[in-house]
Amino acid sequence: MRRDPNLKAIIDSYSSMALGAALVIAGLVLASLWAMWGGLGSLTLPLAVLAGGSVLIGLLWLGYRRLRGGVAAALLANREAMDSVQRDALTGVFTRSHFLQVLGGEVYHGSESAVGYMQLDMDNLKLLNDSAGHGAGDAALVHLARTLGKLMPGAIIGRLGGDEFGIAIIGHDNRAALRRLAEELLRQLDKPVSIGGRPVRLSASVGIALAPADAIDVVDLISKADLALYKGKKAGRRTVVAFDADMLGDERHRRFIERELRAALLMDELELHYQPVFSAATMTIKSHEALVRWRHKVRGMIPPGQFVGIAEESDLIDRLGDWVLRRACADLPALGSDSVAVNVSPAQLRHADYAARFAAVLMETATDPRRIIVEITETVPLNAGGVAMANLEALRAMGVRIAIDDFGAGHASLQYLRGFAFDIIKIDRTYVANLADSRIDAMIVSAICDIARSLPVEVIAEGVETQEQLAKLKLAGVTGLQGFLLGRPAALVRERRASAA
Repeated sequence: MRRDPNLKAIIDSYSSMALGAALVIAGLVLASLWAMWGGLGSLTLPLAVLAGGSVLIGLLWLGYRRLRGGVAAALLANREAMDSVQRDALTGVFTRSHFLQVLGGEVYHGSESAVGYMQLDMDNLKLLNDSAGHGAGDAALVHLARTLGKLMPGAIIGRLGGDEFGIAIIGHDNRAALRRLAEELLRQLDKPVSIGGRPVRLSASVGIALAPADAIDVVDLISKADLALYKGKKAGRRTVVAFDADMLGDERHRRFIERELRAALLMDELELHYQPVFSAATMTIKSHEALVRWRHKVRGMIPPGQFVGIAEESDLIDRLGDWVLRRACADLPALGSDSVAVNVSPAQLRHADYAARFAAVLMETATDPRRIIVEITETVPLNAGGVAMANLEALRAMGVRIAIDDFGAGHASLQYLRGFAFDIIKIDRTYVANLADSRIDAMIVSAICDIARSLPVEVIAEGVETQEQLAKLKLAGVTGLQGFLLGRPAALVRERRASAA
């Protein structure tokens, strides 16, 4: 094992001092013996002892100075070594393990210290990594850490994960003041900063909890702040949410749904209902949209809105998506239409192997890719070179058609039209609902149809519920119609008529 250089310096100093002291003592002993034999005068021995004592004291002083310097250097080196272990190499804040250790020294049962704790998660860091490279993501994390240090100089700050940070302020028990501090942090992050040669605005979501008001141990404190953070991210990110007791009921419900959904997938208890899409020209069924349903053995029918979002936040969304695709492919021959559409979550498209797994299911079920439609919403970030874009391009290369669902409901509609190749636009049902009463909505529908004809792509109107809407949509130039007026979602019936009644 290699010897520590600082320890070696201390040992060498001690050895030199000991050797010098031994030589002085040996000289004094020899002088004493010589005096006893009469070799020295009466004053020579006292002078020799005085001189030797002075030398010995000088050696001890110099040795002490050298030893003290060596110990100080060793302590400094040890502190630097500990810092390298306890500090995150990128941001300079505490590592997760050391942060939890320090926080645990302040938050424990019986502690008299008040602690204000913030759990922070950067928004869309993965999107920044995908669009501008990991160097940009690293720069964003460094900027965040510096901003935290300037705004909260006395805080204990730790990096808990890739884009997740913990901030503890000792002696702080004012929930409202902590919220204002977190909101000021968001304002600071919103100021443009140069990253990768271009100005970037950063944002984050923050969950707040207090000790001992909310929790009396570290694990419970972090869990409750994380629960508040989860609620904030679910509400739309760039938020500050403080923990309150009502959240525990929401968390229990989420865990129940996740546990039961996992069992439902394992036991094959889900269903697909199919809603027909009609050709506007012939009023015959041209395709179906597959809609997942969960008939719980105790709670009855649970709508997708209550479990798909929870699946997206866990590891279940891939399993759920694979199950839907596999079942839709199996049911396709009995549907009596040319194709079937499946909805794909943004969380699925973020996985680099999604297109490969999709292709494997098509091969396993011997399904022609040209008979499958993938519906995505405008919440999918489609950046050039991004994972989601690569997956969609791979699907289109197979022959799968891509539809933009709920077109017009988001904020990126025009960017979507410019950003990537697709095959179908599905007009959001809110425009269809107001078609008869709103001149603006009617103009928007007509404009979308004009754009679709010029691209050219198909355009399907969702939510058709009245004959008046049907007539206006045909006049506007839609190519497909879907809604309760024409057909409600229903479980598969083997013998299905292929035309409207």
